[in-house]
Amino acid sequence: MSAVSPRSFPDRYGQDVLSSPAPSHHRRAPQAADVPAQRDLVVEEASSGFTGAIVRLEKIAGELVVELEDGRGRRRGFPMGPGFMIDGRPVRLVPPQRAAAAAPARQRSASGSVYVQGAKARTARASRIWVEGKHDAELVQKVWGHDLRIEGVVVEMLDGADNLAERVRDFAPGPGRRLGVLVDHLVKGSKETRLAEETMRLPGARGNVLILGHPYVDVWQAVRPARVGLKAWPHVPRGTDIKVGTLRALGWPHAEQADIAEGWQRILLTVRSYADVEPTLSGRIEELIDWVTTES
Repeated sequence: MSAVSPRSFPDRYGQDVLSSPAPSHHRRAPQAADVPAQRDLVVEEASSGFTGAIVRLEKIAGELVVELEDGRGRRRGFPMGPGFMIDGRPVRLVPPQRAAAAAPARQRSASGSVYVQGAKARTARASRIWVEGKHDAELVQKVWGHDLRIEGVVVEMLDGADNLAERVRDFAPGPGRRLGVLVDHLVKGSKETRLAEETMRLPGARGNVLILGHPYVDVWQAVRPARVGLKAWPHVPRGTDIKVGTLRALGWPHAEQADIAEGWQRILLTVRSYADVEPTLSGRIEELIDWVTTES
């Protein structure tokens, strides 16, 4: 079983202030399949999110360039090679004449791991991964669901971090019963950081509990804003619900709870793979999966 290693992602925020010594990672980085750059093939340039059909190949200053045209007729050129996506999966564009020599690509899951066709879910482990709420759980399941089923890892909701210490105490972590926790807004001075530090002081927590987090106030912001047509997620003033403020900025309905639920589903539908979420979330999820599947 292989998947994306958190070491493959640049992390602007450094190590979590509460992370234990990092476990040895056994998950391999996803391999990009070689795909011939045929005319009219629709691809996405991963770093910019620009998506279009291939209309031309040319050599500029000794470098092969592939030109894409999007649905509005806009054209942009990109160096041929890695860094492209097809249906949410990483690919490496190669000249058409190299297609015959390219090795057949193995099917990949949304997390980038090798997809195990027809594999049955493993019996659930005693170890668990906890996330704060429903939206966190849905995002994790959409991208890493295949990995979790193969590894026998159950993801459970905390319904907020306020009762984290009490929940951990009741869980009684220990050898063979590890706990990995993903917390929103785990930054210096935040309420979440204080709660996590309090939890890690509990008897039995050290060596059996790993609390990691992302810097976002809400997991919505861990989805790359380009997926909903934004350059950056809007700044929501303090005192305004971040979900309501985000939907208002997008021009989507936001008056009722049903609007919030529908807005999240619209955002979630745009997520096709790990490439559509920020590395500061992807790396943490990979680390938590490694933590609860490594024998202590």
